Amino acid sequence: MHAGFNLDVDFSICAHYYAYGKAIHDQHKRTVNDTLESFKNPKGGLFAEKIVAEWFPLVSADIFLSHSHSDEESIIALSGWLYETFGLTCFIDSSIWGYSAKLLKMIDDEYCYDKDRKVYNYDDRNKSTSHVHMMLSTALTKTMDACECVFFVNTPNSIKIDQSINGTSATESPWIYSEIAMTKLLRKRELREHRRFTAEAMDRAGNEDFKKSLGINYDVDLSHLTQINNETLLSWRDYFRREKPEYPLDFLYSQKNQGAIYG
Repeated sequence: MHAGFNLDVDFSICAHYYAYGKAIHDQHKRTVNDTLESFKNPKGGLFAEKIVAEWFPLVSADIFLSHSHSDEESIIALSGWLYETFGLTCFIDSSIWGYSAKLLKMIDDEYCYDKDRKVYNYDDRNKSTSHVHMMLSTALTKTMDACECVFFVNTPNSIKIDQSINGTSATESPWIYSEIAMTKLLRKRELREHRRFTAEAMDRAGNEDFKKSLGINYDVDLSHLTQINNETLLSWRDYFRREKPEYPLDFLYSQKNQGAIYG
């Protein structure tokens, strides 16, 4: 990861690009789904390292889109706009998160289900859930590190100001909380480290398919992320059409405040 951005966007800018984004990410989802069965170890158990390494097949995604699952359709449209306008590929985390539930079900059916009593063992399910979520978190972090930049898409679904403590921003999603925290902790990588791999085939995506009835709020600090909005995106589009730069993301990096790499 080279830089992170806090994107406040009016999705009308990309409303007509949903089909473009969906075509790309449906293919990504099929690829990820096809790998699930390969995670089973014939001798019993699972290949944890294989899951972390292969769950999100590495295909050069330029931008990691961190967002609320409630905004998924709009995010897919945004990814279509970014691809059609700049040729930039996106990793949509919510497009893949749902597969964690599928993997967990696969594990639970084989290792946690009592066939005689026809119930799942509570303790075994707690253990399997913690393993899958840890592997998912690790895979997402590796994906963020590999992407050139991260866009946190800031909407009322992802950040709830009125539920925060002491007036700070808060989220009900532990995944969003983790991803924003990671943008502070991940190493800053030089652009040349990302761009020497641009000719290689790499890809991504993610999912946040869980109930929020528990109502836990996580305070989040967005101050390290450079703020961008519709005006920034439209200026970026106009600049790209006019100058046709080799590396479109350089325009956004030039918008950063002086000083910290993350904003």
